[in-house]
Amino acid sequence: MTREPPLAKKVRSADGTPIAYERLGDGPPIILLGGALTSGLRSFPSFVDLARALSSTFTVFTYDRRGRGESSNNEPYAVDREIDDLEALIAEAGGAAYVHGRSSGAVLALAASARGAAIAKLSLFEPPLPGGAADPGLAAWRSEQIASGRRGEVVEQFLADDVRLPSGAITGMRQGPAWAQLEAVAHTIAHDVAITGDPALWSERARSVSVPTLVLDSDASPKHLRAAARTAAEALPAARHRTVAGGVHDAPAEILAPVLAEFFAA
Repeated sequence: MTREPPLAKKVRSADGTPIAYERLGDGPPIILLGGALTSGLRSFPSFVDLARALSSTFTVFTYDRRGRGESSNNEPYAVDREIDDLEALIAEAGGAAYVHGRSSGAVLALAASARGAAIAKLSLFEPPLPGGAADPGLAAWRSEQIASGRRGEVVEQFLADDVRLPSGAITGMRQGPAWAQLEAVAHTIAHDVAITGDPALWSERARSVSVPTLVLDSDASPKHLRAAARTAAEALPAARHRTVAGGVHDAPAEILAPVLAEFFAA
């Protein structure tokens, strides 16, 4: 199997970590921010298609989040460092940008906006709400499994218990060609758990986010994800909610791109 060439461009975050990114198209800048178990443009098929579809009107930035793909990670990990990464991309994009985040990436984008990042408009696709107190035993188990090379078990547990995907969907993913890519970033699940596990973001800081925000969900997603999207929209002072036709925790570019283009161009 031929390895793809490294991403051509890198920007340094506030702590010096190199963050790899790709840029497509020409127009107002949009940054696409992936969720758990994704890297950048090449790792998640629907993001590939979405970036290409939007690039006819916008300059689209996709990037490998910290510790994934071609991007490095200076320890210790902190959510604020991931916000620094996004702000470095925003600076690279010209100092302000639209941001579309998916899943935990949506929560990260919201946290960045609450911290004052120069996000002109915000789109959040199925941001998961906090699910209760963190389980230190589970965190230790994940670390032990990854250290012993059993990354697949960590990915499967996360998809089943945290994302709550149907078992049939997980089985299909495990048998598919992209499973190895999911295993490769299994160690970053801890990052996403830290991002989504902060209840104060929703109860306090979200109220300060005054930029126009579109919260989206898919009509085929599990009830808890769709309910979370509606709750998120209600928590944000300048948000509206919209349901699109899609798959489980995802939506095809041909459906999503026109919705985003209309929102960001308005």
